[in-house]
Amino acid sequence: MAQLRYQNSRFWGGLVGVALVVGGFGCQPQQTSTETSPSPPISPQPGQTAPESPVAQPELAVYWIAYKDQEQLVLEPTKLPLDNLENATSEEKLAAAFKRLLEGPANADKTNAIPDKTQLNSLKLQDDGVRIDLSREFTTGGGSKSMQARLGQIVYTASSLDPKEAVWISIDGEPLEVLSGEGLIVSQPMTRKEFEDNFSL
Repeated sequence: MAQLRYQNSRFWGGLVGVALVVGGFGCQPQQTSTETSPSPPISPQPGQTAPESPVAQPELAVYWIAYKDQEQLVLEPTKLPLDNLENATSEEKLAAAFKRLLEGPANADKTNAIPDKTQLNSLKLQDDGVRIDLSREFTTGGGSKSMQARLGQIVYTASSLDPKEAVWISIDGEPLEVLSGEGLIVSQPMTRKEFEDNFSL
């Protein structure tokens, strides 16, 4: 009987020990997370380049003079249709734009600071920029604002296909250095940035 009690006590003691061990595991706190780790950025594979953002392509345009708030003059572009110029070179496209520019605007809300009788003697697109030769009439008439406006029309129309293009301007074969009696210094070549930095309409 003493041996039986001893075995029973070992049996129950063993059950209590197992219960304590199992119970201990059951009380362990669960480590859960309600946040998800952000996905790492996708890097281009070796030999691949990252996709570029779409960039608006420059368009052939003629720049007119318009009034903003009835007082301030602004350069305003008019896009030219390319129906007849699809197979034309960039030089031919720019020559067509200047032909349209010298004809004057069709709408009454725009004007042309370039004198009516101004002729385009030549236009050449070269490695160092667009070279434009105009007739002597370009330098006649008008005051300071008119001179700056017509210069802006030439520079912006010539660089409509490439806003960073350098523009060389000559009058009957001679480089344009000073515009008329107003004494406006014209740097050669002229760019849009240089025009914006040195002139105001």
